[in-house]
Amino acid sequence: MKAAEIRSKWLAFFESKGHKIEPSASLVPHNDPSLLWINAGMAPLKSYFDGRVIPDNPRIANSQKCIRTNDIENVGKTRRHHTFFEMLGNFSIGDYFKEEVITWAWEFLTDPKYIGFDPNRLSVTVYPEDEEAFRYWNEKIGLPAERIYKLEENFWDIGEGPCGPCTEIFYDRGDKYGDLNDPECWPGGENERFLEVWNLVFSQYNHNKDGSYTPLPNKNIDTGAGLERLASILQDVDSNFDTDLFMPIIERTCEIAGVRYKVNADHDVAFKVIADHIRTVAFAVGDGVLPSNEGRGYVIRRLLRRAVRYGKTLGVDRPFLFELVGIVGDIMGVYYPEVVDKREFIAKVIRTEEERFHETLSDGLALLADLVKLARQAGQTEIGGQDAFKLYDTYGFPFDLTEDYAAEQGFTVDRAGFDAAMDAQRERARAARQDTGSMNVQGGPLADYTEKSEFVGYNDLILDGAVVKAIVDGNALVDTAEEGARVLVLLDRTPFYAESGGQIGDKGTIVGDGFVLQVEDVTKAPHGQTVHHGIVESGTLQTGATVRAAVTARTREAIIKNHTATHLLHRALKDVLGEHVNQAGSLVEPDRLRFDFSHFGGISPEELADIERRVNEQIWLGTPLQISTMPIGEAKAMGAMALFGEKYGESVRVVRVGDYSIELCGGCHVTNTAQIGLFKLLGESGIGSGVRRIEAVTGQHAYEYIESQLDLLKQAAGLLKSNVADVPKRIEALHVQVKELGRENESLQGKLSRIEAGSLESSVKTVGGVSVLAAKVSAPNMDALRGIADELKTKVTNAVIVLGAAAEGKVNLVVSVSPELVKQGFNAGKIIKEAAAVCGGGGGGRPDMAQAGGKDPSKLEEALRIAEELVLSQANVI
Repeated sequence: MKAAEIRSKWLAFFESKGHKIEPSASLVPHNDPSLLWINAGMAPLKSYFDGRVIPDNPRIANSQKCIRTNDIENVGKTRRHHTFFEMLGNFSIGDYFKEEVITWAWEFLTDPKYIGFDPNRLSVTVYPEDEEAFRYWNEKIGLPAERIYKLEENFWDIGEGPCGPCTEIFYDRGDKYGDLNDPECWPGGENERFLEVWNLVFSQYNHNKDGSYTPLPNKNIDTGAGLERLASILQDVDSNFDTDLFMPIIERTCEIAGVRYKVNADHDVAFKVIADHIRTVAFAVGDGVLPSNEGRGYVIRRLLRRAVRYGKTLGVDRPFLFELVGIVGDIMGVYYPEVVDKREFIAKVIRTEEERFHETLSDGLALLADLVKLARQAGQTEIGGQDAFKLYDTYGFPFDLTEDYAAEQGFTVDRAGFDAAMDAQRERARAARQDTGSMNVQGGPLADYTEKSEFVGYNDLILDGAVVKAIVDGNALVDTAEEGARVLVLLDRTPFYAESGGQIGDKGTIVGDGFVLQVEDVTKAPHGQTVHHGIVESGTLQTGATVRAAVTARTREAIIKNHTATHLLHRALKDVLGEHVNQAGSLVEPDRLRFDFSHFGGISPEELADIERRVNEQIWLGTPLQISTMPIGEAKAMGAMALFGEKYGESVRVVRVGDYSIELCGGCHVTNTAQIGLFKLLGESGIGSGVRRIEAVTGQHAYEYIESQLDLLKQAAGLLKSNVADVPKRIEALHVQVKELGRENESLQGKLSRIEAGSLESSVKTVGGVSVLAAKVSAPNMDALRGIADELKTKVTNAVIVLGAAAEGKVNLVVSVSPELVKQGFNAGKIIKEAAAVCGGGGGGRPDMAQAGGKDPSKLEEALRIAEELVLSQANVI
């Protein structure tokens, strides 16, 4: 059975059991900084499990693409370690529980319509105290007690938050994978015979801060089955890598390398690493992650470079990974169209990174050669762990390559030091995320509040006759709130837009008989209702009151101009930079907009100007917006763009700007692009791994920005005693004048240097044939000081020259050593290091010339004396 068929059967089975099929989420977690990657099937559903959001259907199933990189070194060396894998999952959010999930798991695995395993080959493990699960397996399923193993570790717990016992299902692969007489050959033991295929987690407790456990108000089911493992059993192959998910990649790599698979064990590891890593990199790049030196981008760069390194063990010394992207698309595209739709972009990114790494390898070898040389000079035979880590972390040079080169030179590498540096880096990464919280506790006053609230504010900003349905004060539902209270308020209908899709929540007032509530923010409740955050300005707010809800019109009008502008900007970015550009986040406020998007490389000023003009052209066309609601399939067929991280139901709202832009969006917009008035870019920058940010203003704020820039230009014209139109010419003339003055200054400085140098010749001291001159001189800057030293070198031969000057509260130092004395062991860099330290500074340079700065001019003469003594003492030795 092919992997695609297994995935299809899984989804069809659970759909028949009333589950909603969730499409695979992006590998990049949305609004979850506790995760670097989506690493499990339930990870994108966490907001359902912790009660922040209530799903439309409490039964959910998916096939989720995942990345885990905690044991990269094992990939290729074991049968089942992967960095990228698919987790099949079915979930219950407070709906069915143990009996149903166990029954369905058995049915799916043993029914010939689905997987069709021999029931006699299946065993399970349970938590020792979970008698309920044991009873269902034994009495309802009919599994003999001797094939139900009780294990203490069968309790899923990641710290504070939901947790509970679990049951794991194992498949017996037969005698060729292990002898039953081996004490480790049993489900849960260290063996290859009994393969875990499915884990069912019964999330029924809350792990409290104090370490205690209490029952959850809503019990959940969270399961995970590995697609790759099921495929290896059903295709009767030795490892996951021998399934149809990997073999086409391995076969193509064999063709590229001219090397056969399953002939050489080391080569087989390389084939597996390459097959695994190219899947990970292709999917990650397809989800907008680009190679970089930080975060997710660093992981992708490391994997890609690791694959290149293994390619070298196969004899491939050219970029080749990009050629495998099409194979990944052929295998996975039936369920993940993004790896097909973005094939050219993914291949381009990978090829660029491969070419860069081949250059890095050459640079790294040169750096490593320097390390070996220095170590040898110091009488050492080991490369330090920190040095090896720097090569790896800063320059991307693989540790095993460092070891190989070192061995060729008769050196070893401090592996323990390297590992310690690596662990420290991992700890820093964990610390950056540890305070974000992985799961929240279920509950809260609105968790069980299901009464609906209707949003009616797309067109009308004032609503009369709305009714106050609920008030939350602190952490409790209340009937009244007095003046000064900060509360959450739910109405049966509201014109207030709740923060969503980058658009911030509205502000305004809710006014009733005898009270006024100032609305400061608006968000969504777990069940999707609009929640008004505000303060009771006067009177007493109470449930059941009839109110007038009024959005601040001026603020909303500014917001919608910016929101529609982000749609126009998104399209303009794709037109100018390429279709690979995708939104990676946005913020729509009254006074500005911020738009984050995926793009590798910088953006030229000409491209930015083109993007800005394209947006303004759409504004000047005065195109009416067409906004409609339709089935999601119909919207996608029209080419509507879905936004980053957003979840969509069966019915979606489509915002269309003529033939220029069409996006799925629930936000508020202008009715005609002309209402935006003007669009002006404020700036563009890179903010992370392959993600860039544009900030801009529209309408009145754009006008005010341009006016402020014109004011600055007028001020500049005034300072230049010119009119605005002539400012560029006037600045150009000043540049010419400055250059002329600079040349004159250099000429004068040269004359001064010669005069200064001439007056110093008589101060030269000679010991043992070595001349030394240490003197304080007048020089306004380092260039002038070097000029005096250069002039002295022509007058004093076979000499060490040490010069110092104090200017503007700082010290400048220069040391010059003639070539003959360099050969005798005099070193300008070492001399200046000693002198600069006296003045509270530092510096360095070559053995023949070095310079430094200092902070304490009062110590200059002492520094010069110490430098002179250092040289003279060495001359006496010689």
